[in-house]
Amino acid sequence: MKKISGKIATHEETFEGTITFNPDSGLIVSVEKSISQDSLHFSNDCIIFPGFGDIHIHGREDVSGKHNYKEDFVSAGNAAVNGAVLHVADMPNNPVPPVDENSYSAKMELTHKSPIHITLYAGIGPSTHPLTRDVPYKVFMGPSIGELFFEDNDSLEKVMERYAGQNVSFHCEDPVVLTANKSKPTHEERRPKEAETIATDFALRLIEKYNLRGKLCHYSTKEGLQKIIAAKKRGVSVTCEVTPTHLMFDIDMLTEHNHKWFQMNPPLREKEDRLALVQGILDGYIDYLATDHAPHSIEEKQKGMSGISQLDTYGLFVTYMINNLNIPLQIIAKICSKNPGDFVAPYLPAKFGKGFGEIKEGYAANFSILNLKKPFMFEKHMIKSKSGWSPFEKFTFPGSIEAVYFLGKEIHAK
Repeated sequence: MKKISGKIATHEETFEGTITFNPDSGLIVSVEKSISQDSLHFSNDCIIFPGFGDIHIHGREDVSGKHNYKEDFVSAGNAAVNGAVLHVADMPNNPVPPVDENSYSAKMELTHKSPIHITLYAGIGPSTHPLTRDVPYKVFMGPSIGELFFEDNDSLEKVMERYAGQNVSFHCEDPVVLTANKSKPTHEERRPKEAETIATDFALRLIEKYNLRGKLCHYSTKEGLQKIIAAKKRGVSVTCEVTPTHLMFDIDMLTEHNHKWFQMNPPLREKEDRLALVQGILDGYIDYLATDHAPHSIEEKQKGMSGISQLDTYGLFVTYMINNLNIPLQIIAKICSKNPGDFVAPYLPAKFGKGFGEIKEGYAANFSILNLKKPFMFEKHMIKSKSGWSPFEKFTFPGSIEAVYFLGKEIHAK
């Protein structure tokens, strides 16, 4: 048995304690609210969180191997470990998308070489049907990479009838609005706020009508979030994500030189939108911190491809949320650990015990340990993603990553 001790933060409470775990089974054996003298003790500057989970990444690998130059499941896993992330969920918009039993199984087989666990979304497209097994699904309401998107809402609803009761995540950008604005001069104008807000209304209607376990991805607008909050208050089964970039940046910081690097879908918004998202976390209406990690190459970004590479800096950004945005530790444990763990729980192998996201007996001994008092400058050479770039190069975060444990063993990114 092994023991670590220090300040422990869960979604329920923060306390001084000791965690005993079995490195052979990879599971937690006990948790005591006292410091054991024979434990590895982390100082009061450090916080022991349940292992972080990022349930929205684009790992890029599939059976075709066409996008392995961007990322594969080994490099994505190492980038995650580098960011103190212990499990991820990978999106399905690949050259060979996982849309049926055979394609899903073939892609799942590729994930086993990753240093951490990877959950896979299955894709929803114009000709797809639900799998026989229980999996999470992703639907792109407007044009995106690959073939899994819809040109209009009528065709989308006809397909969604087949997925009644399923766990479905939506990329909310209305295809009609995108088409109407495709000739505008800037990326932000081509994907305006109303693309998100109109699509939000439709997605919420689908979630209610077909009794979906719905999740709305990477929210960027104050108006869109208000619609989600109203839906939650009337009992709709919906959750939502926010990305680090939409919490830290807005269009006021865009320049001629950095514009292509910060191009993403949905794009950066106004300051009032960014502040509304921060408040949404504080008020408990945002459920997940998810990166939407999109590891395009440097050459692709220079040509104007949308997407941000940011798995490597997940844990560092959490120190910014705590120290600079004043997000309480228990909320961090909820949106970075507990909720992601609950999201993937139905799809986990038995070896993970009760699952991820909690520091309790029987759960996986996954720990993301942050030092909140030790500033850290992130530099280009530290990137483990194949993308080779980060929006946070040369940025000094107010804290650092002290240690990362996966299934009871301390691990390091390779």
